Amino acid sequence: MEAAIILVFVMGYLAITLEHSIKIDKLIPALVMMAISWALIALGIESFPQWFDSGKHALLENFGLLEHDEKMHLMEETLLHHLGKTAEILVFLLGAMTIVEIIDYFDGFATIKGFIKTKKKSKILWIFSILAFILSAIIDNLTATIVLISILQKIVKDRDVRIWYAGLIIIAANAGGAWSPIGDVTTTMLWIGDKVSTGHLIGYLLVPSLLCMVVPSLIASFLPAFKGNLEIVEEKEQSKSRFSGTMLYLGLGAIIFVPVFKVITHLPPYVGMMLSLGIVATFAEIYSSSKFSMSGHDSEEHDAHAHHSPVHTALTKIELPSILFFLGILMAVAALESLGILFGAADWLREATPQLGTEMHEGGVSDLVVLFLGIGSAIIDNVPLVAASLGMFSEPLDHELWHFIAYSAGTGGSMLIIGSAAGVVAMGMEKIDFFWYLKKISWLALAGFLVGAAAFMVTRTLF
Repeated sequence: MEAAIILVFVMGYLAITLEHSIKIDKLIPALVMMAISWALIALGIESFPQWFDSGKHALLENFGLLEHDEKMHLMEETLLHHLGKTAEILVFLLGAMTIVEIIDYFDGFATIKGFIKTKKKSKILWIFSILAFILSAIIDNLTATIVLISILQKIVKDRDVRIWYAGLIIIAANAGGAWSPIGDVTTTMLWIGDKVSTGHLIGYLLVPSLLCMVVPSLIASFLPAFKGNLEIVEEKEQSKSRFSGTMLYLGLGAIIFVPVFKVITHLPPYVGMMLSLGIVATFAEIYSSSKFSMSGHDSEEHDAHAHHSPVHTALTKIELPSILFFLGILMAVAALESLGILFGAADWLREATPQLGTEMHEGGVSDLVVLFLGIGSAIIDNVPLVAASLGMFSEPLDHELWHFIAYSAGTGGSMLIIGSAAGVVAMGMEKIDFFWYLKKISWLALAGFLVGAAAFMVTRTLF
């Protein structure tokens, strides 16, 4: 039965990886393999010799000796435990996505466009790279990419130039998301799973992530594509909400407050995110009736907006397919963990992989294993890779292994355009060709990844 469950997982994994080839949204195989995996566990419960009790963090070697009813009860408890831990991540993401959509409702991100005062291509490259690095640490790399490419489309006329900027935005956004507990789904998973703390994550990864962004941007600034001046799209000044700047800074501040709330109260991060969402939503409701009061919109449009809650509008725009995908993949990986399969995989990795540099812990997880994980995240979605690592390794909170995993999984996906959520959304927004990215951008991403990894190996002894 274990072989059947592994086969289901592998087939689902392939369907996720080949999403764009088979034209099936990745949430579908994720949900299907999750449901089938747990169904096979329930049907074959008598055949499993061991069980990992996630609630007690213990591997039960005598599982096969238990009565059928005891096994089923333990399975249901384990399933409920994993659902609870997964729900923490999903509720957190829902809150963050809603805050971002509320900011957008008030045209808050239009404020960022005002920062761009130059026409020199290389300077604009650095502006977008730095904005992507900072914004992705606050509002996550996927959202930062969407925001910045949307701004890029409004100011850069030539698409052939825009896709170069988009490529560097992907690298910078993924680098920025790696050092923040709220910057990428994988770092959020490690943070909520009590594998990394905010202070140590920033301490370990800020410099490597910064180098991962700076090195490709520096090299690119000398390339012909970024020489000379840019042809800027001249637009008529458009009216926007008078609260756009206020809601931008309030929303970003509310998201930044979440790690602070966790440190103070020791409550799960989703509680702080719900508090932040409540505060932002309160101001949004107060401001919503005045959103168009200083604009040139006609009274009919004003009335239409006045009768719609900004919070309700924001909730209709969040990425529910992404939420369902995370549910499916995390619960599918939980099935493998519960059977102890991931622990066998971890032991195989320790024995099969040669050591590189300093061992990560006494069990022998080498740097090379984590680097392979980073390279693998360019081919395979990094969410299941990190979810698998959570079940494979048992190092304590803030062990350097978890921080290196956060860096590798977060930044390694930049090496292929399909390797990260930021890359996939940029690919869709600008119709970027896979092989164009592979030829023009991948080597820049690889250079940044390796320099950042080397910096981590050198500086980790300081923490």
